[in-house]
Amino acid sequence: MGKRYIVTLSEPEQQYLKNFTFTGKRGARQINHARILLKADTNQTHGGCCDREIHEAIGVSIRTIERVRMRFVEEGLEAAINQRSGAGRKRKIQEEQEAHLIALRCSEPPVGHARWTLRLLADQMVELGYIDHLSHESVRQTLKKTSCSLGERPVGSSPHSRMQNLSGGWRSS
Repeated sequence: MGKRYIVTLSEPEQQYLKNFTFTGKRGARQINHARILLKADTNQTHGGCCDREIHEAIGVSIRTIERVRMRFVEEGLEAAINQRSGAGRKRKIQEEQEAHLIALRCSEPPVGHARWTLRLLADQMVELGYIDHLSHESVRQTLKKTSCSLGERPVGSSPHSRMQNLSGGWRSS
């Protein structure tokens, strides 16, 4: 079966990628992506390397090589080299929902409960219709990020406490 995404670099693109890999400060991912494109280029005298050869030469996964090829063919050179903006997971709790969560946390707990728990907060957020589904772990991460504690005492590695006065006070005369 032939390759679905064939990399064909023009002479200026080849020169750009060669300079890109050898000059300036670049991230390892960007340099690896540039090296993948150079090795996969079909305009070379040997016709470009197969994915297995690129994998062995550069040390990246076959799937990474496939993704770089695909992004080059579909989106162009810059997109194949640079990381996508907004890469990673989308936030589960948006700003407005986060505000509702904090307001709910600061309110009185439901009848029959002495304090809010993560699961209670998650269930209440769903019940009130602020969000369709919410796990207690997402609640924990959000409250941790906002420095909002479920306990009554301040959080931190060394909570402040009043020091005992050992001097007995000032002496006059």
